[in-house]
Amino acid sequence: MSGRSSSPLIVSVSGVRGIVGDTLTPEVAVAFGQAFGTFLKRNAKDETGKAKPVVAIGRDTRPSGMMVFGGVSAGLMSVGVDVVDVGVATTPSVAILGRHLNTDASIVITASHNPIQWNGIKFLRHDGIAFPPEQAAEIKRIYFSREWEKEGLVSIEKLGLFTADSRAHAVHVQKVLQYFDVRGIAEKRYRVVLDSVNGAGCAGTPMLLGKLGVELIHMNGEGTGHFAHTPEPTKENLTDLCARVKEKRAAVGFAQDPDADRLAIVDENGVYIGEEYTLALCAYARMMVKPGLSCANLSTSRMIDDVAAKFGQQVVRTCVGEANVAGKMIEVGAVIGGEGNGGVIDLRVGPVRDSFLGMVMVLDLMTRTGKSISELVGEIPRYAMIKTKFECTPEESAELVKTVKEKFADQKLDTQDGVRIDWASGWVHVRQSNTEPIARVIAEAADEATARKLIEQVQSLRG
Repeated sequence: MSGRSSSPLIVSVSGVRGIVGDTLTPEVAVAFGQAFGTFLKRNAKDETGKAKPVVAIGRDTRPSGMMVFGGVSAGLMSVGVDVVDVGVATTPSVAILGRHLNTDASIVITASHNPIQWNGIKFLRHDGIAFPPEQAAEIKRIYFSREWEKEGLVSIEKLGLFTADSRAHAVHVQKVLQYFDVRGIAEKRYRVVLDSVNGAGCAGTPMLLGKLGVELIHMNGEGTGHFAHTPEPTKENLTDLCARVKEKRAAVGFAQDPDADRLAIVDENGVYIGEEYTLALCAYARMMVKPGLSCANLSTSRMIDDVAAKFGQQVVRTCVGEANVAGKMIEVGAVIGGEGNGGVIDLRVGPVRDSFLGMVMVLDLMTRTGKSISELVGEIPRYAMIKTKFECTPEESAELVKTVKEKFADQKLDTQDGVRIDWASGWVHVRQSNTEPIARVIAEAADEATARKLIEQVQSLRG
């Protein structure tokens, strides 16, 4: 690998991410395909070795997607794994089609919200959930030790086969809509502005909203992968969406990230309500129909706790990462779950964050209550959340977490993922990112001044 980059190739429980042509090269993509194929063959459903593992692979719209896809596919086939090309599809669409086809695993070529120079390889189990830490570590170990070279590549008659399946969006849309009153939503004829940021949501999302009778105004709806704005769906990146919602007098504005697993919302007045409200509103929608336990990670707003309490329910907190949330949801039988970054999970559809699901749940909530987004937001207690990050090695982050634990040892601490400190007035969470060489410090309180004070208390402990 080249030494030009200031950012290393990131290999974590969330998969692989790197800068294309620098830390993420065709050679790296091939090697990860070979490593993952070797891992799958050792853990194959058919332990007799008669059946070849099958992997469904999809990608977002990044210009580098086909290059990385080609490398990963070649690596898989070279060690005797069959490949199903899903084409350009959202991350949840790939996961759902993989389950539909009963593949042994799925892979998504995406760097999620990262800028265009990045790409990545996301590994999913047969059920669509990311691999747990111990198995992710095994894939990483096989990659760095290049164990497939010791065993030798397969002979020509055992090479993996390549096929294609273009049904990802259609299967995904059908899977979501079967649980909702499509006719009831369609009768409302909602006007919706959608910003797909030229990503994987460009094709499937209009299909979904069309079946809901939506009058769609689609921004950045060409799947070029040349993102019209910084792709993370945050307030500063969605000013055009806010303006368009207000100009067109739309009922709601939706924004996706490049792989369309996250959803941000703009109300009917053109006000960005933020990703944190996505899960809160979806929890509200789900619990109106079926109250029950919900799950959210430690960095997610207390709003979901307030919504749950409204229905006499509780929230179970988990480590950051959709696999952690989905795993806990399965364990406790949660009816809804997700993360404050706009990721909503409903196990009936699949154990993955899903912007399609989020959109339908929000429209369903509006239909059931007859209320606008701003009215629904007004029913949920408002908090101020500040999210900060800084470049940090894992070792530096671990030292900061240790210092914070010692400083606040007499407070209520949750140490399952970095450290979260809870006070009556708010909370602060310190952790190392799974996908970037940074540490994150997030605080929430009733007002911004208090939240900022909590952040400053932690940042003052940096060495």
